[in-house]
Amino acid sequence: MSHIFDALQRAEAERSGVELDAFDVPTELLEMAESAVRSQIVEPVRVPVLPVAEPEFPVIDTRTLIQDTAPSVSPWESFESLPVSLAPYNRLVSVVEKDGLAAEKFRFLAVRLRHLQQRRALKRILITSTMPEEGKSMVAANLACTLGSRRQQKTLLLEGDLRRQTLQRQMGLGKIPGLSEYLEGTVDAKVPIYRLDALGIWIMPAGHVPPNPLELMQAGRLSPLIDRLTTWFDWVVIDSPPILPLADTSVWTRVADGILLVTRQGTTDKEQLKRGLEAIEPSKMLGAILNSSTKVAHSDYYQRYGQEAAAAESKSAE
Repeated sequence: MSHIFDALQRAEAERSGVELDAFDVPTELLEMAESAVRSQIVEPVRVPVLPVAEPEFPVIDTRTLIQDTAPSVSPWESFESLPVSLAPYNRLVSVVEKDGLAAEKFRFLAVRLRHLQQRRALKRILITSTMPEEGKSMVAANLACTLGSRRQQKTLLLEGDLRRQTLQRQMGLGKIPGLSEYLEGTVDAKVPIYRLDALGIWIMPAGHVPPNPLELMQAGRLSPLIDRLTTWFDWVVIDSPPILPLADTSVWTRVADGILLVTRQGTTDKEQLKRGLEAIEPSKMLGAILNSSTKVAHSDYYQRYGQEAAAAESKSAE
């Protein structure tokens, strides 16, 4: 279903002289994504630390409550737990098809991100696309669930597209306060984060659709919030709006540590992809993901191996 292309592995392989099999992806996607990522790895951009304005509320650590009135209580005890009711058309393969090839590709991506996190500051992963309907929300949810499968690492899925409540709707969470309400200041000091035990992650949904999403995101509460979330979670996976038609994504790219660009075979236009890559800061470009690939490398082998392994396990249990 999904074919994950990790440009970082290719760049590292070229430097070490190790030959790797190329994923069967469009040449244009391969060349542009590799070029963007290689510029980051070969010539890293060092951003000076600049003084910032005092946030509207003090940043607290993970030992204090989200609500400043009870600092002796852990924030994890204040997160409400919600049941998940996945829509019939969901594509959460990392949960419903754990033994499938698509889930394995997400596990591969998670491993690459964990390795990269050991070498650089990388917690806030932005998932975006050039245009709508390329599968970025599906990728964000699957990646978050895969990262969250490692219990010692806490993962937050942040629904950053305030214009479309895709994740909130597909997970059957109903109408609950989310990012919009927090940025508007209508949820007091509490951050609307919810524990999804069935998925092993936490989520901050988009909330209601505000009349002025961009203005709301630029009102001054978003950046301190992201800094606060970074102290609480090991991973913050942000599902942002598409990068080309809306200016909202430019706000998210400034607070992200790394960016993954989702493309869709048969949907993404070559010129749109080129413009999307140009809009992303090279130092933050991690790679590209090819969704709905019709040519998945080693798929026959993987399926045959999975069937043989299952048969062997069944035989040994007899």
